[in-house]
Amino acid sequence: MARYELLNNVAHKDLRVATGFGPRFGDDVGMVPAFPSEYAELQREYPIFFRKDGDGRWSSVALLGFEQRENLYLQDGRWNASYLPGAAAKGPFLIGFQEQRIDGELRQEPVIHVDLEHPRVNDVEGEPVFLPQGGNSPYLDHIAGILRGIRDGTTFGAAMFAAFDALGLIQPVQLAVALDERHRVDVSGLHSIDRDALAALDGPALERLNRAGYLEGAYLVLASLHNVKRLMAEKQRRLRAQDATLSDGRS
Repeated sequence: MARYELLNNVAHKDLRVATGFGPRFGDDVGMVPAFPSEYAELQREYPIFFRKDGDGRWSSVALLGFEQRENLYLQDGRWNASYLPGAAAKGPFLIGFQEQRIDGELRQEPVIHVDLEHPRVNDVEGEPVFLPQGGNSPYLDHIAGILRGIRDGTTFGAAMFAAFDALGLIQPVQLAVALDERHRVDVSGLHSIDRDALAALDGPALERLNRAGYLEGAYLVLASLHNVKRLMAEKQRRLRAQDATLSDGRS
């Protein structure tokens, strides 16, 4: 169970964060949250889809595999992509809010919290969070930037998804793929931008999307879909390797 504390350089002066990858760190997941602030980077390597939660709220995800615990970007302790999604890169940290008095006014200011039960957290190996003198380490500064992007992307995304939905641009996608004669994948609950509906929008609707900064997001999501083929190829490669191992074991 997570145990979050407000990060500070006294109580957590020796805190380190392991930065490797693997199931022991919780990286064996089929998808991670994706934020509009990182779409430009994500779309080069990951398929981006939309999902709706039980309360009817839209979010976007980067697809990592075709099964719940399958991350096809993981191999031998490495994450095989040039860009690491913010949801994975942030590790044990998140942004919380603390009431602070600024210029005589009480405000909810963002502050960093750390999950002390996270498997990456320790005091022996990995990146130090604070410098010996108590200042922020370069790693923590990097994490702070990632968290700012997540915070901004979350706020921006909620409005963008609502705009897409209102225009009928979000439509379900049935991801059913035959990998070979014996293996088939079927991922449900995913949605994407309807290319025809987007092309059919009139000038004023397109202008509103463009002025709000949402039109680029729609095209980046569409551009990302070619990465499904990349995932399929990696899945097929692993299935062949698995079959070859089984064959060698029987011989």
